[in-house]
Amino acid sequence: MSNSDKTEISNKVDFKLPKMGESITEGTILNWIVNEGENFNEGDILVEVGTDKVDNEVPAPFSGKLIETKYDAQDIVKIGEVIAVLEEIDASEKQAKPTELKKEQSSSEPKTQTNPATTKSKSPKTKKVSPLRGDKRGDFYSPLVEKIAKEHHISYEELARIPASGANNRLQKSDIFKYIEDGRPAQFAQPVAETPAGFQVPDLQFDKGQGERIKMDRMRQMIADHMVFSKHTSPHVTAYVEADLTNLVNWRNQNKASFQEKTGEKLTFTPLFIQAVTKAIQDFPKINSSLDGDEIIVKDEIHIGMATALPSGNLIVPVVRNTDQKDLETLAKNVNALVAKARDNKLTSDETKGSTFTISNVGTFGSLMGTPIINQPEAAILATGIIKKRAEVMEYDDGDKIEIRQMMYLSLSFDHRIVDGFLAGSFLRRIADYLEEKQID
Repeated sequence: MSNSDKTEISNKVDFKLPKMGESITEGTILNWIVNEGENFNEGDILVEVGTDKVDNEVPAPFSGKLIETKYDAQDIVKIGEVIAVLEEIDASEKQAKPTELKKEQSSSEPKTQTNPATTKSKSPKTKKVSPLRGDKRGDFYSPLVEKIAKEHHISYEELARIPASGANNRLQKSDIFKYIEDGRPAQFAQPVAETPAGFQVPDLQFDKGQGERIKMDRMRQMIADHMVFSKHTSPHVTAYVEADLTNLVNWRNQNKASFQEKTGEKLTFTPLFIQAVTKAIQDFPKINSSLDGDEIIVKDEIHIGMATALPSGNLIVPVVRNTDQKDLETLAKNVNALVAKARDNKLTSDETKGSTFTISNVGTFGSLMGTPIINQPEAAILATGIIKKRAEVMEYDDGDKIEIRQMMYLSLSFDHRIVDGFLAGSFLRRIADYLEEKQID
């Protein structure tokens, strides 16, 4: 075969799941955009992959054909694993008609006999970790499910008795947490027992009503799991204060036009809230912490997450990093960029990772106040309510006066394992004090 003949033959390439962030070790195959046997061009989206809250579109590195997929939708795959076999087509082959290309390859490639016994099958799937002993479903548990079970000293036999609500009867995090919340009714049950013994959770047969049934999307399921996990893990306590933001509102109204003209950025309240929270964290560093076993990790860096609505109605938490090192102009630029990415569904995994404290502006939706759920593994989360004009009694040297003031409620949910009431109340009051200043540096 001549060298010219060799360059006309397409090459098979293993296509691996690419790296999607520093802390990402695995992803879930959501959907194959290109099916086996179909051609694609360089840059075309081959597959959609989900990692935590962010879905990623993985493009083709070159033009060619998808020969084989190694994993199916909903399979969990480790970063770097081969997920497909592609066939790269060079420039000369792109010009050839499909029938001519097929004929040329069949005549130039040597025919080999395939032994069925040695035929390579699809790679083993990461999801199949440990076979269940005594599990009549015949499922396999994911590493996360096994980790939760180990932390709560739940055996494989007990896991097998937990009702599963996932696809293909798979056990999910929410199933385990619900089971634990119900008091682990099957903890001491015998593997085979015709008559149940001991306490049994009553089947109350709640009337859930009739109406349209809407399947929860993947992100909503993940949010649900995260919220249940947080409530199960942290003893939540919520503290409240109200702040007089009249001076801040007036300052923003006087400066937002010149600020945008100077910087090219809109001045919303969010960067002002972030700046006040950052200064309060510097005054009370223990708020910026996490719990690891019996040790409290007080973080060296301050990364503020801000709950942001997506077009679907779900919430995501992009992160503004190192807020203690940024001025108001930089904070506004970062906030506006992340909000725009969230609205366009263009946030990356790294942009939603690593927050040390979170702010949820429930006032955006018209709420007077909120009781937010802690964004694990953080120690606390702040909710800012709507800024509302109210008649307030103001104290002056010459007597009290009733004035129209711009008031806002702030609520802090905190993990009582780490933070006590004095620290939480002092921190929350300090945020209000900074917001009440006429101008934030």
